[in-house]
Amino acid sequence: MNDFLSGCGVDLHLDADARDGRRAGLERALRGAVRDGRLAPGARLPATRRLAEELGLARNTVKAAYDQLVAEGYLTARQGSGTRVAPLPAIDAAAPGAAPRARAPRFDLRPGSPDVAAFPAAAWLRALRRAVAAAPSRAYDYGDPRGRVELRQALSAYLGRARGVVAPPERIVVTSGYVQGLALLTRVLDGAAVALEDPGLPFHREVVRRNGARVVPVPVDGRGARADALADASAVVVTPAHQYPTGVTLHPERRRALTDWARARGGLVVEDDYDGEFRYDRQPVGALQGMAPDRVAYLGTASKTLGPGLRLGWMVLPPHLVDAVADAKLHSDHHTETIGQLALAELIDSHAYDRHVRACRLRYRRRRDQLLERLGGRRGVRGVAAGLHALVEVADERDVLARAEAEGLAVGSLGEHWHAPGACRTGDGGAGGADRPQGIVVGYGTPGEGAYPEALRVLASVLEGD
Repeated sequence: MNDFLSGCGVDLHLDADARDGRRAGLERALRGAVRDGRLAPGARLPATRRLAEELGLARNTVKAAYDQLVAEGYLTARQGSGTRVAPLPAIDAAAPGAAPRARAPRFDLRPGSPDVAAFPAAAWLRALRRAVAAAPSRAYDYGDPRGRVELRQALSAYLGRARGVVAPPERIVVTSGYVQGLALLTRVLDGAAVALEDPGLPFHREVVRRNGARVVPVPVDGRGARADALADASAVVVTPAHQYPTGVTLHPERRRALTDWARARGGLVVEDDYDGEFRYDRQPVGALQGMAPDRVAYLGTASKTLGPGLRLGWMVLPPHLVDAVADAKLHSDHHTETIGQLALAELIDSHAYDRHVRACRLRYRRRRDQLLERLGGRRGVRGVAAGLHALVEVADERDVLARAEAEGLAVGSLGEHWHAPGACRTGDGGAGGADRPQGIVVGYGTPGEGAYPEALRVLASVLEGD
């Protein structure tokens, strides 16, 4: 007896073996569907009459099967609400064999995420309505791997005026975010040695490795990435606007040195415009790409300005890389989803995107100022001129992290960002650790407005013991 539940909003394949009787076979099939999650807790089952008709069974057979599963606790039956899958039983975390549950932090000051509660839902809905109303029918078909021309044109104008990027639409490739852009470029570089900042995000190093390149570290100091340490690399990935995690802005001399290296070596600079829109103490620094458009691949996203859930990013590429990256994109996921692209293009063209970014800049500057005020002028707070995080130097990183965890406070660890594992965190001198600062990376984008002041109070309390 193989059939589907397709009535009353339920569509579920059942493989009911009737060798031991039709009722027993139906019971086993339903029980198995609940156990393996195909029937989720709260899911409504068809009425007995409808299911009996679809499966070719007597109604009393179906009713008896339901009654048995209700008695076993798999289903619930209430007058007026029908028969539903019962809620899953609570698992006692202390029971033998139970998986330990990770305790969610009371206060989340980890870096890397914006305040998603500030997403401009009303403006996005207006842009979405206008974009869908104006979209040609072919917008819903397979598209250009480089992205919708409407968004590439909007980005061309926006990046030129807001970030100083030389961005002809034909040199823009739309992606699902920075990680995809980095992966595509690494694949096109085909086994090259790629330099990544040290310290830097470990996940990005892993993306480069998994796409076939050899990772080499490039040291970061108070002026940013050191171009004199690129002898073995043919490409380098940098965050000039606000280095992660140190918060350093790439010094003008280093910017020139990097572009000179790229021209002389025939190398590629990959510019991650991390936090480029969020500078607080003076005007944002223009993109490095504007100094050498033929040697710099510029990568940006809407993840920090709007939200990572949109999965929208972009690359502005040197001419010689456009076709190769577009081909890699085609064979990666064919093309990025279309409707979000059209909505973002409308948001940019109507200047609602600019207004939202300005509002976010004011909000994050207030949060930055609250952080500095709460820490009371503490020495060793770095990287606060821009972005959504600060680096707070500490004497004993491991001890501070342990006390923060005990207080339910989540922050980032500087130690995990070095290319040499644990060099900073232990402070034991291994892998150069004795010469490296220890610190915690504090983000101020994630907490809600109501929770942020209390999170800062707990942070200050944790740091008092350092």
